[in-house]
Amino acid sequence: MKKSIFLGTIASIAFTSQVAVAQTAPQAITVAYYGGNWGEAFDACVAKPFTKATGIQVIAEIGNSTTTLSKLQQQTGDTVIDVAYMDGGVSEIAEAAGVLAPIDLAKLANAGALQPEAAYKNGDHVFAVSAGYYSLGLIYNTSEVTEAPQSWEELWNQAYAGAVAIPSPNNSAGVPFVIFLAGAFGDSTETLDATFSKLKSLDSGLLYDTSGAASNAFQSNEVVIGAHFNVGAWDLIDAGLPIGFTVPREGVWATDARMHIVKGTKNEEAAQKFIDTALTSEAATCLAEKLYLGPAITGVTLSDDVERKLPWGAGGSIKNLRLFDWTEVNAKRPAITDRWNREIAN
Repeated sequence: MKKSIFLGTIASIAFTSQVAVAQTAPQAITVAYYGGNWGEAFDACVAKPFTKATGIQVIAEIGNSTTTLSKLQQQTGDTVIDVAYMDGGVSEIAEAAGVLAPIDLAKLANAGALQPEAAYKNGDHVFAVSAGYYSLGLIYNTSEVTEAPQSWEELWNQAYAGAVAIPSPNNSAGVPFVIFLAGAFGDSTETLDATFSKLKSLDSGLLYDTSGAASNAFQSNEVVIGAHFNVGAWDLIDAGLPIGFTVPREGVWATDARMHIVKGTKNEEAAQKFIDTALTSEAATCLAEKLYLGPAITGVTLSDDVERKLPWGAGGSIKNLRLFDWTEVNAKRPAITDRWNREIAN
């Protein structure tokens, strides 16, 4: 009789423990990331492997970086999104807005493989981890531009007058592109007068607000040369269009997609595991093959064909990229945007 009571007590404790585990282990987490081929790649390369390893489903919250930041600000005190992908620049704004939780790298088994540039700190804590790099290089129509351009100066070649595409400040690439051109052409002044004078002389065909608009313009032959992200350019090339992409001798401006844990998440441990999954060589290889994102971790082996399509080009590395201090870029953003609207857009 006593034995039956003892066994019953053990069974009761075991059941209670199972219920406690079930209550603490989430059935799903919500991850904010981009749409289109980006979202498909993040789903295939990170979300599905994470679910397979943990049993935790991933609910995708699709949107661009600024939309995601707005959602994070709106849900303060009642967090819905657990992990958020946002671009460099918006990432710093999100940290300043107080909507991000610190990321403890010591709790990530794969954090040791991170490139030194890939963990973003504010003071003594990490607020973002890179998911991979992409660059803004020179894209051109190979039917119209028969030799790969070697310099950004080719945008001012009269042979392409009226058929040049560059990003406006409404695009996340616009303001850093202006700053990049200033550096490439030796304009070290605070006013950037020489750079704006040069931009005013450019006979452009498209000042694009979205990367999709740039891709569409190249597809329709509206423009023949311009600045575009390696991800978008190679997407067109892989689709069989007569497009080329090159890294000019002055280099390329680059940024990255970053992962963040949202402040107030009820699923912090699962959020950490999600980011840890993204830091595996399998995930980085998958993203490099699908999006041509430059890996943010070491130990990734890729084919020669994929290597040449990465943001730094064949034989390059993260050291070849021009990576900006986004705090500085964001500080200059209002003045550059205002001057662009007055002198370039009109």
